[in-house]
Amino acid sequence: MRQAFIAQSAPSFGYFLLTYMTGFVGRNTYLCVAVTDEAIYVLESSKWSGGAKPHSLLGQMPRATRLGPVSGRRWTRIELFGQRSNWVHRRFFAQIVAADRDAGF
Repeated sequence: MRQAFIAQSAPSFGYFLLTYMTGFVGRNTYLCVAVTDEAIYVLESSKWSGGAKPHSLLGQMPRATRLGPVSGRRWTRIELFGQRSNWVHRRFFAQIVAADRDAGF
């Protein structure tokens, strides 16, 4: 594995922010993204683990998929499986930048 990070999906940034600040998990989905030399794997995690304990594979994307660019002071939005409602905390920005760099972006 080259890089790994946690993402959280929510219907909108406002909803995401509200659930993040209150601890209410609601309709949010917690994801673990693992980047290898061959593919990008997206795994679903339990809501109570906050993405840290994946339990099932949602799917994989080609390794040539661009995850960034990252922007924002605290959160950035990335696209997974055509959905741009996935939020990643800044502590994982370096992993996204490294994954894109390794893929030639």
